[in-house]
Amino acid sequence: MGLAKEGMNEVIGSAMLLGAMAWGATWIHWALAIPPILVLLWVVWFFRDPNRDASHDDNVFIAPADGTVTEITRLDHHELVNGPAIRVGIFLSIFNVHINRSPCAGTVRDVTYQPGKFLDARHEDAGRLNESNTLVIDPQAPLTGPIVVRQVAGLIARRIICHAEPQSTLVCGERFGLIKFGSRTELIVPDTEGIEVAVSVGDKVNAGQTLLMKVAQ
Repeated sequence: MGLAKEGMNEVIGSAMLLGAMAWGATWIHWALAIPPILVLLWVVWFFRDPNRDASHDDNVFIAPADGTVTEITRLDHHELVNGPAIRVGIFLSIFNVHINRSPCAGTVRDVTYQPGKFLDARHEDAGRLNESNTLVIDPQAPLTGPIVVRQVAGLIARRIICHAEPQSTLVCGERFGLIKFGSRTELIVPDTEGIEVAVSVGDKVNAGQTLLMKVAQ
């Protein structure tokens, strides 16, 4: 298991600061060094980047993030999908892997950053009001699109990273970004005939592995 390159500054900075704190604490009592060491271990754990096998059928959407499914909503209309849609919201705690992955193979049509608030990512208005980054992707056949993946900052998250650019192509499960320290990721797809949601609210999911939705062929 490797570390996300986007988090190396935090890992190195934390190692220097917390290592110095732990070393200084030992001059008073060895037990005082435990808290900064535990915090350092958590920072390293937070930025872990496990390898994932994203081999799936071509008629499915997989999870774009690790975490807990907190919302499954059928929308009468979504402006980016231009019609009825299904939105699945995933909450990423500070203990989840925070790498975002493409839910399917496709071409990035647009990437839009939106400044905003930092409500708790579980708040019902977080997806609408918080700082976010929105990817619109045209999926490969037989899937229909466009689909939308939204990276949404949370109460603690203060930085969204996205490497995908318009006209770039993504393979299913490919890493495209990261949200630092607690957040929300949404997948919005057209509510077409034959589409089936494969998860329920409360389910734990893994980016690049867990099946979220499939389209009957």
